[in-house]
Amino acid sequence: MNQQETIIALATPSGSGAIGVIRISGGDAIALVTPCFKSIHGKDLKKQKTHTIHLGQIIEGKKILDEVLVSVFKGPNSYTGEDVVEISCHGSTYIQQQVIQLFLRNGCRTAEAGEFTLRAFLNGKLDLSQAEAVADLIASDNEASHQIAMQQMRGGFSSEIKKLRQELLNFASLIELELDFSEEDVEFANRSQFRELLSKIEIVLKRLIDSFAVGNVIKNGIPVAIVGEPNVGKSTLLNKILNEERALVSNIAGTTRDTIEDEITIDGIGFRFIDTAGIRDTSDIVEGMGIKRTFDKIEESNVILYMFDAQNYTLDNTIFKNEIEQIRNKYPLKPLITLANKIDTLEQNTTKKLKEEIGDLHLISAKENTGVEELKSKLKSLIDIGALKNGETIITNTRHYSSLSKALQEIKKIQLGLENNLSSDLISIDIRQALHYFGEITGEISSDDLLGNIFANFCIGK
Repeated sequence: MNQQETIIALATPSGSGAIGVIRISGGDAIALVTPCFKSIHGKDLKKQKTHTIHLGQIIEGKKILDEVLVSVFKGPNSYTGEDVVEISCHGSTYIQQQVIQLFLRNGCRTAEAGEFTLRAFLNGKLDLSQAEAVADLIASDNEASHQIAMQQMRGGFSSEIKKLRQELLNFASLIELELDFSEEDVEFANRSQFRELLSKIEIVLKRLIDSFAVGNVIKNGIPVAIVGEPNVGKSTLLNKILNEERALVSNIAGTTRDTIEDEITIDGIGFRFIDTAGIRDTSDIVEGMGIKRTFDKIEESNVILYMFDAQNYTLDNTIFKNEIEQIRNKYPLKPLITLANKIDTLEQNTTKKLKEEIGDLHLISAKENTGVEELKSKLKSLIDIGALKNGETIITNTRHYSSLSKALQEIKKIQLGLENNLSSDLISIDIRQALHYFGEITGEISSDDLLGNIFANFCIGK
């Protein structure tokens, strides 16, 4: 990408709407728009103050393309750090394309994916982790993921990393200085204070790394597999949770032959429910493929809902108990919620005995919507969002998780080196490597390949 060129793109979603916003950024942005904009008050855009809005028309010669509002943002006080002009036109696809093509003919270039935010990063308006948070903010579809993205975009995570990096850099400078006086055997870096700093960094890194387990599921939604034998009510439960007829329901066993997935937000947390094919021995090839996929989805899920038909359960029946135990043994780290469905058909004494027999059991009637809200509350309670409520930094980005893990490895190497009284030149190698991984997160150390991979995932107008 040539950063000297002036770029243009539609900043609002493509298609018809009330308005469309066209964004132009670059050194010539204002100069390129000025001759194509006729202000109703005869204003010259080049003479207007930054952060001002002007009503007028976009013209090509004597032809009027549209009546618009033009917003002027002069660098460096703009999103990209360059001169930026945003044209709010009517949301006709034809009008949007006519305006964009006009400026392409007059010297603009179509922006690449994420190029506006890339320029903001290159011009020091955002660090790399903040830039990545912009994409997360756009993609956020529930309260929790929005809150995490906002905190990261406002610099909560990067400021914490920059502070640790600076403190480590200060000690690194002193140790590097010792190398210049190696023949005199002097120590400028207080080893006791250095150990305290390394312990502090280790604690912070471990906390951030541990937060990824929660952050990752919040960002991507928590997959919940609904499993059990055929015709126990799995599809009915999915429909009740989603409050729509998402899955086919019938009295014929084996109706669901493939997995059905949909998402819902429960108190700000996204859950992705997966209705699976009923587990049973079958000679039907297609149903068998669905059952195989059921076990694949159990592997991918974070939570398992095992459902059985309470009508078919008798106190001397060990089939359901054995199936529950097998799932627990096979997936010991996955939370398992056992559901006895169709309790509306049972007498109260029978439901009481069911709970005594199985223990941690949730009684529901998917058909009558009994116990479904309690199930939602139970699901939410499985997710530890204490850190989110307390405003703590939570990691959601796999790249950040990788860099933090590598930095922690280097910190442990430094600690081990100090314990074994290694020379300053050997310790400094590990310090430089730790600083490198810290710098990768904020973008103080970056490569063209890294930036290309990150910004390729952005939408064009951002």
